[in-house]
Amino acid sequence: MMMTHLAAIVAALCLFGWLGLRARKTASGLDDYMTARNSQGATTIGLSFLASGMGAWILFAPPEVGAFVGPVALAGYALGAALPFIIFATLGPLIRRQMPRGRSISGFAEERFGKGMRRWVSLISVLYMACFLAAELTAIGSITGLLSDLNGQVVIIAVAVTTLIYTTWGGLRASLATDRWQALLLMALLAAVLFVDWKHLPPVTASAGLPGIPFWSAVSVALTLVLAVTAANLFHQGYWQRVWAARDSASLWKGAILGGGTTIVVVAIVGGLGMSAAMAGLDLGQPPIPFFALLSEAPQWLGAVALVLAVTLVASSVDTLQNGIASLAVAEKDGLTLTAARWVTVALMVPVVIVALQGVSVLRLFLIADLLCATAIVPVLMGLWARVTPTAAMGGALAGLVGAVLPDWVMTGSLTEAFYIASFPGGAPTLAPFAGALLASGTVALALTMVQGRR
Repeated sequence: MMMTHLAAIVAALCLFGWLGLRARKTASGLDDYMTARNSQGATTIGLSFLASGMGAWILFAPPEVGAFVGPVALAGYALGAALPFIIFATLGPLIRRQMPRGRSISGFAEERFGKGMRRWVSLISVLYMACFLAAELTAIGSITGLLSDLNGQVVIIAVAVTTLIYTTWGGLRASLATDRWQALLLMALLAAVLFVDWKHLPPVTASAGLPGIPFWSAVSVALTLVLAVTAANLFHQGYWQRVWAARDSASLWKGAILGGGTTIVVVAIVGGLGMSAAMAGLDLGQPPIPFFALLSEAPQWLGAVALVLAVTLVASSVDTLQNGIASLAVAEKDGLTLTAARWVTVALMVPVVIVALQGVSVLRLFLIADLLCATAIVPVLMGLWARVTPTAAMGGALAGLVGAVLPDWVMTGSLTEAFYIASFPGGAPTLAPFAGALLASGTVALALTMVQGRR
């Protein structure tokens, strides 16, 4: 089977590389390289949103949430994954009208609130996307080790190099071109895995079933996931690039709704597999990996299909993140040439690949990055309200940092303990830091706006 797995991975990567390199012929100039401005229809935007957001994380997180917390939390996860697209559908056209030549959320922050806010937003965005990249590449290395005898580190490098080749040449258009096919391929592969897995699933045993999680605990987890995933994804520069890539506001709206709707379905299905594994009494492993526990009951050939699915998921998110980080770097450096932008893309991937090759868990760092996003997203989006001043926005962002630790400081009486909880020990998401960050940042930004408006 080793040669079969190798051939499947090579074929998938060659396909993506060919599709991406074909698209480079249509890219002309730095702006087109970064935004593919006003060129994409609703279907392309929708499939691109789906493919860009569906990384290897869906094979780990939703099945685990479904298996150990249940359907309420899984519903929150699905909603959290899709909600950013709904926000893009609503606010994206407004931002396009205010900034028809825009490129990024940090550019919007600068236009409304100045360079200080832009740099802070850019820092948060790069941190979040770098964590996302490291997590995706780490995941494909782990999945390769689980499903085959291939060297996971070799596959990490192969995915990183292949996506770099076509994104550095073709920019955003290359990512959009591969996204269309990657979205269709991942849905077809996921359907095959779903059909075969459930066909070979053992019957539910009397002793098995979902854990008895209290309803309100499940609601708390669901709300935490909605807040964390939504806030973080709104700092995903790859998504913001697609706001300006859409042909017009109608295409953006339809594409975002399509991407959000299909994302809910995909996350719900994969999470349902996790619940099925738990209800069938399968050994979910330690650490638990319900999706891969199901594969142990399926025919051996399905492992090759699942491996191609994982490569597709990782490549579709990695190429978007590579181009998104490069786009932010270009925005920070005026006068950068197209050739320099390509080298920036390559240079930024080096430390990410080094981290991914270590095989360490990045979940805790991911949650910290999510929390940083939550501290600033409300003041930034309040920039759509003309009365909000730079002082109010920056004050709100700083208040968000305080709000991230304030609830647990009050509950525990210890500032040190509050900081420790806000660093998510054990990689477990908790509601208080996210709720505190969002409420504090929004309340202070609103209060300062009202006070300054009376002067």
